[in-house]
Amino acid sequence: MSVMSQLNSPVLYLICGGIILFVALVCVVFLVRAYRAGVAIGMDRTKLKRTITASATFTVLPSVGILLGVIALSGSLGTPWPWLRLSVIGALHYETSVADAAAQAVGIGHLAGAAMTSRAFTTIALLMSVCIMWGMVLAAVFTKKYTKTLRAGSEKDGKPSGIAAYGDLLMSAVFIGLISAYLGSYLGDFISHDGRFTFTGSWLPLAVAAVSALVMGVFLWLKEKKHQEWVDNFSLAGSMLAGMAAAVLFGLL
Repeated sequence: MSVMSQLNSPVLYLICGGIILFVALVCVVFLVRAYRAGVAIGMDRTKLKRTITASATFTVLPSVGILLGVIALSGSLGTPWPWLRLSVIGALHYETSVADAAAQAVGIGHLAGAAMTSRAFTTIALLMSVCIMWGMVLAAVFTKKYTKTLRAGSEKDGKPSGIAAYGDLLMSAVFIGLISAYLGSYLGDFISHDGRFTFTGSWLPLAVAAVSALVMGVFLWLKEKKHQEWVDNFSLAGSMLAGMAAAVLFGLL
């Protein structure tokens, strides 16, 4: 039996599907308890139902981005594992980048199903799991204290201050640093010699990143300048679809 056949075996589907089902049931339990708590404190039942319906509706298209991530990873890691990762705790940009970095570290180059081995998959899956588990660990240990600090310094003279004021800024800075590291691995292929620049790598990732950033910029412009708040729910999926379409088009060229 080939490695890809093992990664798509019924046993793995059963294991991963069981975990996903358990998490889905937990979500349903929290939904019911939240609804009952809202009713108990006097919230309008009609507004609660509208909120649930609206939330469910606006999660459909953003989840397309997650589905695309599962499809992209399934060709090299099988379907059950990416399905589990992106359904429970994984983040799309994290899973794809860490899996690719781990694949290069074990010597199979970029993710490719034909080159996948059982040892390589074990290493990739372990790295994907270990690197992301610290969010849960730190949340379990420090969330209570962090919440108290956040509430204590959340407002000053009616305006956000302290941790509350810098939370969004910090996350934006971290994300920009992450993207810069990704792009830097490709920009590093520009070599200067005798005052002349030579590009030794592939320009396709840079072109796709530029198209995706441009599309995301359009979504942000519509949200901030045209006050079209609803587009925020579709920005990730839209920019991903545009990037994938650009990759196919540029690949043909």
